[in-house]
Formats: sequence, structure tokens, C-alpha cells
Amino acid sequence: MRKFMLQVQVTVDGYMAGPNGEMDWMTMPWSDDLNSYVGASTESVDCIVLGRKLAEGFIPAWESRPEGETKETVDWMNNMPKVVISNSLTESPWENAVVAGGDLTESVNRLKAEPGGDLIAYGGGTLVRDLVSRGLLDDLRLYVNPTAIGAGMPVFPGLQRFRLVTARPFDCGITVLHFESKR
Repeated sequence: MRKFMLQVQVTVDGYMAGPNGEMDWMTMPWSDDLNSYVGASTESVDCIVLGRKLAEGFIPAWESRPEGETKETVDWMNNMPKVVISNSLTESPWENAVVAGGDLTESVNRLKAEPGGDLIAYGGGTLVRDLVSRGLLDDLRLYVNPTAIGAGMPVFPGLQRFRLVTARPFDCGITVLHFESKR
């Protein structure tokens, strides 16, 4: 069975966005050691899972081939098949992306049961909280930025239990906390 992992940037106080969706607190650019870590940790991935709201900005942003990103990263993001979780879309307006609607747990379990490499979710906020609260993730990587914002969109909707695999600081100030689901 495929492993389903989440990679999300957070503040030290546990928010993935500010009260109005602000993300200006993120540490950028990433250091070479963090970029290498991301590359190694996503080698087994062959599908990106996104919520509809994030997909509306994420997919076009990568299609525009943003400056400052390596050709390898841009190509990986654009060529990787994507599944957009949505109950409002019936078909995908994007190349290389399909829509999965209906019950989230059933959709994720169906994806995990398909042959292939691992799945990675990048968000958005509603999808992340739903995946966490339903225990659908096997692997959670929190990219903790050295910033506290005091209020915003939390990653965790309530009590959750995880097993810490590693905690690793990087030159740019971000620390990655790698957890496994504790089921």
C-alpha cells in the first residue's frame, strides 16, 4: 500500500496561515541543505494531493515556471500527477490533474490502495485539518519556521498523537519535525 505523507510549513506556534490566510511569515529562500532534504524525502512520491483552493493558486504558479526555482523542481512540480480533492469541481481545469470528490476517507483509501509510489499532500488548510483529524496520514513533516504569529489557521483541529521520527534544523532557520502517525 502507498504511504500518504503531508509536508506543510508552520509557525512555531502551530499555524499554517495567518487569520486571513497570510503566508508572509514563511522563511524564504530555503537553504541548499533544506532543498536537498526535500528532494530526498520526496523521491518515492509519484502523486501530489491538493485541496481545491490551494490547487487554484498552486498549479498555475508552478506552470508559470517561477523565478528562483530550479528547473528540476519546476519540472517535478509540473510533471507530477495531481489529485485535487473537491466536492465543487466535477472535472479538472488543469493538465495532469484529476478531481476526487465524495467522502474524503474513501477517496484517500482508494488512492492509497492503487499501485504506485507514495502520495504527498501540500494542503490547503481545510484539507490538511481533515486529513489530520481523520488519521489518514502515515507520515507528517512539519517545516517549522522560526516565527510566531499568535493567531491563524491551526494545523491540528484537536488532540492528535504522533511518534517523532526525527527533528532536524537547517541553515535557513527552518526545523523539520518528521512524525509518523500513531494509530
